[in-house]
Amino acid sequence: MLDFNLIAQSGAARAGEFSTAHGNIKTPVFMPVGTQATVKALTPEELEAAGAQIILSNTYHLYLRPGTDIIGRFDGLHRFMHWDRPILTDSGGFQVFSLAKLRKLTEKGYRFQSHIDGSKHMLSPETSIKVQIALNSDIIMCLDQCLEHPATREQAVAALELTSRWARRCKTFWEDRTGRRNHLFGIVQGGMFADLRQRSAEEITAIDFPGYAIGGLSVGEPKELMMEMAAHTLPLLPADRPRYIMGVGTPEDLVELVGLGADMFDCVMPTRNARNGQLFTEQGTINICNARFRDDTGPVDPACDCYTCRHYSLAYLRHLYMAREILAYRLNTIHNVHYYVNLVKAMREAIMAGTFKAFKDAFYAKRGKIEPAWF
Repeated sequence: MLDFNLIAQSGAARAGEFSTAHGNIKTPVFMPVGTQATVKALTPEELEAAGAQIILSNTYHLYLRPGTDIIGRFDGLHRFMHWDRPILTDSGGFQVFSLAKLRKLTEKGYRFQSHIDGSKHMLSPETSIKVQIALNSDIIMCLDQCLEHPATREQAVAALELTSRWARRCKTFWEDRTGRRNHLFGIVQGGMFADLRQRSAEEITAIDFPGYAIGGLSVGEPKELMMEMAAHTLPLLPADRPRYIMGVGTPEDLVELVGLGADMFDCVMPTRNARNGQLFTEQGTINICNARFRDDTGPVDPACDCYTCRHYSLAYLRHLYMAREILAYRLNTIHNVHYYVNLVKAMREAIMAGTFKAFKDAFYAKRGKIEPAWF
């Protein structure tokens, strides 16, 4: 079992630490998304310089291309992609779910056609775990049934029950693998129904996993509902295990969810938004296309010490982006990933000092915003 050490709390916010085969992880932590064994536009050295402790890769995409036969020649993802720190892989379930007409859900798993060449495949709980073990991921995820929003109660119950059955199959298959060096996380579902979230949490925690994730959030529901479900579910998860909110979110989301007791996050927002010209700062998000940056000699964020802010002006970044130069995407991504990783690092430091509430107040004040009242 994963040895999660809870070091400090400030309100419900938690600072912890746990070890993996490729290094320790200090929580709360943000995981940049490297879907196809690369965080888009960045080298591993640039990720390390940004302070990234762990990255996320995707089982579905790597299973289809280049395949575990190729990655297996390198003994897993770490040597294949030249990244020697921890890696989490998701199960592939969300990607298969998003294929819509190209997949069919059965008790056995997902039958689907590759979006690349149309070839037919079956992603079962056992296959998902087998692929993730072959990738040599440090943290691997159970296959679950994803739900779109809105979903009916009947749909949520069916997905919850299938997710629990699949979770048991995942753990059985994982436990039967000899010499395993990774940690398997279970996933809580239940849609936007508080009682179903509680039922799912009870069933998944009863299986006893090294860590737990909350899935099915940030799927199109109103922000208030997302926060309500997170606030209801997080206290239901064991305090001595990491708590991972999947696929979330904005800087404000991270601050709110850390305050509710979440430990781990991933999101494509810092990299995707960078490629779309949006940059995150302490004062809020800016759009580099804005004409007011045309002759601005200052950095993106004077408070930021990333490579981009230390060496380049807003005027130059705007010029690169408007000219569609490749360097624009790299420099923007360096900044955004650095911002996300260090936002969570700053939250950890505030928790350790017992000043998370003051940190949160200052976070919103710098943005000229009032802290939202969700409940």
